[in-house]
Amino acid sequence: MKLADIRRDFKLAELSRESVNDNPFKQFEKWFSEVLNSEIIDPTAMSLATVDESGKPNLRVVLLKEINDKGLVFFTNYKSAKGAELEANNHACINFYWAALERQVRIQGEVKKISVEDSDEYFYSRPIESQIGGIASQQSKVLNSREGLEKSIEDIKNSGQEIKRPESWGGYTLEPTYFEFWQGRASRLHDRIAFTKEGGKWKVERLYP
Repeated sequence: MKLADIRRDFKLAELSRESVNDNPFKQFEKWFSEVLNSEIIDPTAMSLATVDESGKPNLRVVLLKEINDKGLVFFTNYKSAKGAELEANNHACINFYWAALERQVRIQGEVKKISVEDSDEYFYSRPIESQIGGIASQQSKVLNSREGLEKSIEDIKNSGQEIKRPESWGGYTLEPTYFEFWQGRASRLHDRIAFTKEGGKWKVERLYP
């Protein structure tokens, strides 16, 4: 089969200007609640796009860990590739794709570090193995062998020292300035509703498919 011949129609639902909530956070929470109730695998997985100092884009999947009145929270190593890119340019974009519901949400905004206290709270809520992994991993750096990583983990386990969150590991909040809700429709005539933040208020528009 040719790749160009792979297609399916989208017919599960529709999204109208009349049905969408005027607050994009509430609309996102509504859809996200439906995602959680649908038992979709990895419902919190989101693609995070950043750019490096030369303007080249990078994309990877991270996990959403919290939604609050400021934005969407995720955690990583601040010295990783994404951390370095966000330090140089804190504008980023995330995208959720929930194929089973024929939906996408794209969100643009500014990324800011969360407080030390909030990073601590989440770090120590993780399984001890994940805490140790976060200490041992020099994320995005060259690793000469898997054995080297495993030895670092064993050394930490056997050191007898108290496990502490590294200063280089913590959380970020993406504070949205733009939301786009995409609902698949038949014949590729998809519904797209965009929210743009202007002067502290949200401008709502329907976009062409």
